[in-house]
Amino acid sequence: MDESSARVENGHGLSGLTEAEAQHRLRQYGPNEIPERRRRPLVTFLGKFWGPIPWMLEMTILLQLLLGKNVEAAVIAALLSVNALVSLMKEDRADKALELLRHRLTAEARVRRDGAWRSVSTACLVPGDIVHLRMGDLSPADVKIVEGGILLDQSALTGESIAVEAGVGATAYAAAVVRRGEATGEVTATGTRTYFGKTAELVRTAHATSHLSVTIFKIVRVLIGIDIVLIAALLTYAALAEMPLRDVLPFALILLVASVPVALPTTFTLATALGAAELTRSGVLLTRLSAIEEAAGMDVLCTDKTGTLTENQMTLAAKMRFDAASDDELVRLAALACDPATQDSIDLAILSAATAGGLLATPLPERLEFVPFDPANRYSLSRYREAGGELCVAKGAFQAVSTLIGTAPDISAEIDRLASSGMRVLAVAHGTSRASMSLAGLIGLKDPPRSDSATLVKGLKELGIRVIMVTGDNAATAVAVARQVGIEGPVAAADALDHVDGSHALDNGVYARVYPEHKIRLIRLLQSAGHVVGMTGDGVNDAPALKQADVGIAVSGATDVARAAAGVVLTAPGLTEMLTAVRISRRIYQRMLTYTINKITKTLQIAVFMTFGVMLTHSFVITPLLIVLLLFANDFVTMSIATDNVGFSSSPDRWNVRMLMLTGSLLAAALLFLSFAVLYVGRDVLRLPVAELQTLVFVMLVATGQGTVYLVRERGPFWRSRPSRWLAVSSVADLVVVTAMAATGIFMAPVGLTVLISLLAVIAAYMILLDVLKVQLFRRLAIH
Repeated sequence: MDESSARVENGHGLSGLTEAEAQHRLRQYGPNEIPERRRRPLVTFLGKFWGPIPWMLEMTILLQLLLGKNVEAAVIAALLSVNALVSLMKEDRADKALELLRHRLTAEARVRRDGAWRSVSTACLVPGDIVHLRMGDLSPADVKIVEGGILLDQSALTGESIAVEAGVGATAYAAAVVRRGEATGEVTATGTRTYFGKTAELVRTAHATSHLSVTIFKIVRVLIGIDIVLIAALLTYAALAEMPLRDVLPFALILLVASVPVALPTTFTLATALGAAELTRSGVLLTRLSAIEEAAGMDVLCTDKTGTLTENQMTLAAKMRFDAASDDELVRLAALACDPATQDSIDLAILSAATAGGLLATPLPERLEFVPFDPANRYSLSRYREAGGELCVAKGAFQAVSTLIGTAPDISAEIDRLASSGMRVLAVAHGTSRASMSLAGLIGLKDPPRSDSATLVKGLKELGIRVIMVTGDNAATAVAVARQVGIEGPVAAADALDHVDGSHALDNGVYARVYPEHKIRLIRLLQSAGHVVGMTGDGVNDAPALKQADVGIAVSGATDVARAAAGVVLTAPGLTEMLTAVRISRRIYQRMLTYTINKITKTLQIAVFMTFGVMLTHSFVITPLLIVLLLFANDFVTMSIATDNVGFSSSPDRWNVRMLMLTGSLLAAALLFLSFAVLYVGRDVLRLPVAELQTLVFVMLVATGQGTVYLVRERGPFWRSRPSRWLAVSSVADLVVVTAMAATGIFMAPVGLTVLISLLAVIAAYMILLDVLKVQLFRRLAIH
């Protein structure tokens, strides 16, 4: 196929490839993407042995070797290796979930193929394609501009902060941001052959510190502080009691290790990655994992109107002539101020009406100039050469178009009448030049509310989330739509935000005539009042607000820049998937809340019991080797919490460290009563030797650790929901293996199976009794 037969001419003299030629070139040049560098499993595995937690365990291994306890050292080393392997496997599963997300979160480009404009994935672009760039786009490849002009921000690529103008003949390099204007150009290079060698990443998941991890590490610091006090008391007692330092030091070191959440990074990453994968299947994509956590605490959602609460399927519903010869002429003039390459919903609606009425001549008259719509000027303008001379047409907001007219008539009553029915009202002007334009008339575009918008607003309210509409439309249009979808509260002009503080920002349910700077102002006011704020957006001027919001939400059809700035990207029209996102995020919160309370309870129980156990019996109630076995036995189940079946709360979730510490302390106190009772029975009733007593204590701590997970995973009675299959299987396997090891004497002195089964039965009964008290405790402390 030769070059000429592969191309199809369009209305403005630009060429586009046929689909067949595009597929041929795609096979020839390959996808328009940069291959990602894969991590090396061996290097990642070895990295598991580097860090504060592995260092402590490795120091313990060294101490055991110096003391001649080679078997204990080998077992600890083996357990450390197994934990590293399990962690690697879990992270690999998380990485696969994120990989799925990355494949779904791809940019699209407007390309001309087979004589028609369409949207395709940027990965499918090939050299020779004709693409259209508009404000808010990332240049999908190296594009030589052949029509129009744009302002390019290349700071992310060159470090140059000043944007550059790019007109005909200039090149928009891959990943440059279009800040203003529109242009059509030909792709000259793709993938690794682009000037900068790669396109911009949309997924920003790496190294974002979340509030959740910060909160948990605050708790861990408190726990380590408590442990340090206990270790100091233990060392003081050991010195006074003349206990051998060679035995006390490994014990003290392992006691400190017991306070560190070994499974925290893996559990948190796995929980959020699995949640991200679940969201992806529901049509919700994440640009950063921390957005899941923020969505759980969101209590205010500021939402746009068009395309979010409405169908974004504009239809021409009203025409009001002033200086136009006829209604058809008014529509034709409005259509000439549009550009089909933009694929804008307003332009497409006007063009569709004009085409259906046969109002556009083929071919179109020669276009001499086109000024695309810009939020700064709020109108688009075209200049043509027709048979009778030049024609200049403009369309946009009346206030903006009136600046092009010498004397604008007072038609506010007519505009309000159309807007009060929910229409978007545009003014159309025409003339032989910019200096001689007059008002041709008004057109009303109807964009009805989505059928699910009212259900969405109701669902968000039931989840404790206040919905505020922020829109660029006038007050009458905004109120009409707001009342139809169930948004309550008075309407205010955006200027009102300059005169209120954060505590009064929620007084209004609708803010009209909103510009991007007003969105930023509203978000900051709400955040200053302690609210967790969500904000929807779709354009380049929404990017700062999406970045400022705790939960930035790029709606379907958003520009590349908006999607990159947001934390959540919706792939389907409307906001219905946000209900799913909030519910899933709150489920993840519940899983991590279970992990946190479980960690506090276990740490306090183990640390206090081991320290005071030594003081009461003048012997070690458990060995360092058994403590390490205990830690890995607990972590085996703890990581499965990330897959647990949980519900979600009906109100926004907040982390309260004080309440969590108090809850964990009270539960630990109840478990300590059981722990010391078992120690007493084993030592003074059954009169077990020290080695067998240590085995009994080990099994008790493992079993109470398992019981604690099931105790705290439900905020109500433990039987209210079933645990996940992974959690149940790992618990059963853990208890079976530990009991078998204790009964047969693997790594510990053997204890009779009857004693062990009796111990497990007593613990189960005690946990059921404790569950009744837990329900009351959670209710009083508002743990939900």
